[in-house]
Amino acid sequence: MKKLFKSRNNRMVAGVCAGIAEYFDVDPTLVRLGFACFCLLGGSGILAYIIAACIIPEGE
Repeated sequence: MKKLFKSRNNRMVAGVCAGIAEYFDVDPTLVRLGFACFCLLGGSGILAYIIAACIIPEGE
């Protein structure tokens, strides 16, 4: 069973986007672009990123 973890290898800020990309087996750049668009369109993406950074555990 796959578990969601923050990435330790491919991180830019907290490793959230890279961890989500590893979980869904997609390119981390696409997830980062999605978060950037989410932030620009409503601003709630920043809040979602902070919450995810606090909730998602560190990877092994």
